[in-house]
Amino acid sequence: MTDAELLTRARDWLDQDPDPDTRAELAGLLALAEDGGEDALADLADRFAGGLEFGTAGLRGALGAGPNRMNRVVVMRAAAGIAAWLGGGRHVVIGYDARHRSADFAAASAAVLTGAGHRVSVLPGPLPTPVLAFAVRDLGADAGIMVTASHNPPQDNGYKVYVGGSGPDAGAQIVSPIDTEIAAAIDAVGPVGSLPLGEDWTVLGEEAVERYLAAVTALPLGSDRDLSTAYTAMHGVGGRVLLRAMERAGFPRPAVVAAQFEPDPDFPTVEFPNPEEPGAMDMAAAEGEAAGADLVIANDPDADRLAVAVPGYGLLTGNEVGGLLAEYVLDHTSGPERVVATSIVSSSLLARIAADRGVHYEETLTGFKWLARAGAPGQRRVFCFEEALGYCVGGDGGRPVADKDGISAALVVAALAAGAKREGMTLVDLLDAQARRYGLHLSDQLSVRVDDLSVIAAAMGRLRAEPPAAFGPLKVAGVDDFAGGRGDLPPTDALRFRLEGSVRGRVTLRPSGTEPKLKAYVEVVLDVDGDVGATRARGSELLSELMASVAGAVGA
Repeated sequence: MTDAELLTRARDWLDQDPDPDTRAELAGLLALAEDGGEDALADLADRFAGGLEFGTAGLRGALGAGPNRMNRVVVMRAAAGIAAWLGGGRHVVIGYDARHRSADFAAASAAVLTGAGHRVSVLPGPLPTPVLAFAVRDLGADAGIMVTASHNPPQDNGYKVYVGGSGPDAGAQIVSPIDTEIAAAIDAVGPVGSLPLGEDWTVLGEEAVERYLAAVTALPLGSDRDLSTAYTAMHGVGGRVLLRAMERAGFPRPAVVAAQFEPDPDFPTVEFPNPEEPGAMDMAAAEGEAAGADLVIANDPDADRLAVAVPGYGLLTGNEVGGLLAEYVLDHTSGPERVVATSIVSSSLLARIAADRGVHYEETLTGFKWLARAGAPGQRRVFCFEEALGYCVGGDGGRPVADKDGISAALVVAALAAGAKREGMTLVDLLDAQARRYGLHLSDQLSVRVDDLSVIAAAMGRLRAEPPAAFGPLKVAGVDDFAGGRGDLPPTDALRFRLEGSVRGRVTLRPSGTEPKLKAYVEVVLDVDGDVGATRARGSELLSELMASVAGAVGA
């Protein structure tokens, strides 16, 4: 695209932009570029050379003017595409978090959808993503939209779409080919200034939250309630809902990290608002120590994820929490038709647990859009998780939410920890017991953040063409390439290296679906013969060797 074409495209965009803030931003860039400003031209090229692609994860990107940013024009086009894909006269529920512009984007979506003849219900304020997922099914809606960028940096926002209906997948995230159908409908949308806009959407009352709370607190939570907890909302929208859920379930009120409790779209106390990031849990850990807490828990900003730490031990991995929750759910449900699931990058421990308990096990691609749908006809979905702190818990009465839910997971973790405390144990003791029974499964991950996505493509291509013979002291016994699909799994850009040697292990590599990262997932499995602590120390040392080897292989 020539400079003249770029400037023409930017002016056309400016003509249709109804937002005074992004209009002013773009007008300023245009003025600089028209005066020959090279930096302004480069900035415009980044904004207009392409656009945010709508996929199964919806939309996600930095805020700003232009098709390659999150703004009102992009959101209105997305809403118009969804409206066209739905057909006429459908019901859509819209939720939003407390990020910059989230409320504006929710209102813009509601205006476009009602203008297209749909009935729209908007949640009563900034709320967790699982409340939206629950409401879609609870209200029998045809679709749901959640305006959130989850745990992305503060300059980002995003847009997730959920399917409705009355089937078992109601309230789950969209999968292919729905994403391509919606994307095609978005591409057919003309200038947003020509879209009819409505004003008669409904803002739901607090009963929407109350019904969600009633559903999650009806999970099998046992009777033990003697537990001291510290909690951080990570500047997100989970705080008040989490406290209400804990109170309604009969647990003592957690000690909260006050500086991180109120929603703040700038996330001032953390570099990245993700409990997995180094340092993000420091204030919560300190609060836990000061309060003498048995347990420390955290939600990410839209509260669909849960982090768990034990004072004196530290942060549990998502795989460790997933294994503990799996056994708890299986202990509190019944029937051989139950199915549990995890993703190709998560721990192999769940397969061992499922085999021991005589229930079905399924491995899916990453993402709860797949995990929430795991299981064959006639099987009953009771639990799924992925290592990135996402858990979907259910009981014999079903799952309250067909997506990851950091609020209901927190309740079940609290029930699990309270039951262990009655027996004089902690979650760490339960981990040791699992290791004796199933083998010690230790895992870690590495993320390589890049500015140029071609770096990731080049690394994956190189590792496909020339697989390493070994990672650290473990030989590569085989490579599973998921690019062409494996078994019943759709194709995805991922590689798994199966390792053998003194212990078993595996390394799985894939590009992130939501951020410019190459992610590596490393696991070792050791048989416990004697002291778990000694085995854990040996395994941790081996895991560190593997992580260093993987970092070298991917160019970290």
